[in-house]
Amino acid sequence: MKRITAAITIGVVMCTTLFGMSASVMAEESDWEYIQNKGKLVVGITEFDPANYYDENGDLVGFDTELTEATCKELGLEPEFVIIDWDSKDLELKSKNIDCIWNMFGVNEERKSYTDFTYAYIINGEVPVIRKTDSETYTDLESLNQPGLTVVFEEGSTGQDCAEESFPDTDLLPVAGQTDAMLEVKAGTADYAVVDFLTASSMTGNPDYSDLMVVPDVVLSIEYDSAGFRKGSDAVEKVNEVLKKLYEDGTAAAIAEKYGLTDQAVLTEDI
Repeated sequence: MKRITAAITIGVVMCTTLFGMSASVMAEESDWEYIQNKGKLVVGITEFDPANYYDENGDLVGFDTELTEATCKELGLEPEFVIIDWDSKDLELKSKNIDCIWNMFGVNEERKSYTDFTYAYIINGEVPVIRKTDSETYTDLESLNQPGLTVVFEEGSTGQDCAEESFPDTDLLPVAGQTDAMLEVKAGTADYAVVDFLTASSMTGNPDYSDLMVVPDVVLSIEYDSAGFRKGSDAVEKVNEVLKKLYEDGTAAAIAEKYGLTDQAVLTEDI
């Protein structure tokens, strides 16, 4: 009986030890290993030109789309693009519904609390967009910050931060995306939008938005856009190595030229 009891005890100890070792090995899997083992990078985006948008053939294109694809090719990964609720982007990352946000994601201190950023790959900023018929009405910050005016922006974006800080006397209208913000202005349901400069420049150059314009000489912020990964992710270092290569060998420049972003597509390592 003692021998049987001893054997059972040894078996329990061995199983417990093996289970503990297995749990320890699983716990040691890094974020990069997690992504690499899947063989794909799940990328959270919102749809807007010139970052990530669908062309007339229904294909996802854009500067961020193509830069992501080029990066994934170097890393031996398949990109999978998922449209997310921008206001829930931090939860999407933490829950591993996505692996990163690659959507002209502006770097700021609040976002650094839940995100590890790659090198900044493009310089951007926030600007007000108005209807051309209002070009003589809205010319500076004072004229834009008037009671009764409605300013629209993407909820949870840098545009929202700028609108709240620069235009406290207006009525603030959050919407799902930057394209939605532009549509509100076009439809006359908002007086102006606060969106990023690259989106504004690209969309106002489109015949569908030719009746809109950026207010001249009014820049609300300058920002650096990066890809954002989970806090503590070692995948950031891998992506940074590839980004540096793509900017040095001209791949990024060729993509930027395609989307009219040659002057803005600058790699910034220290942000």
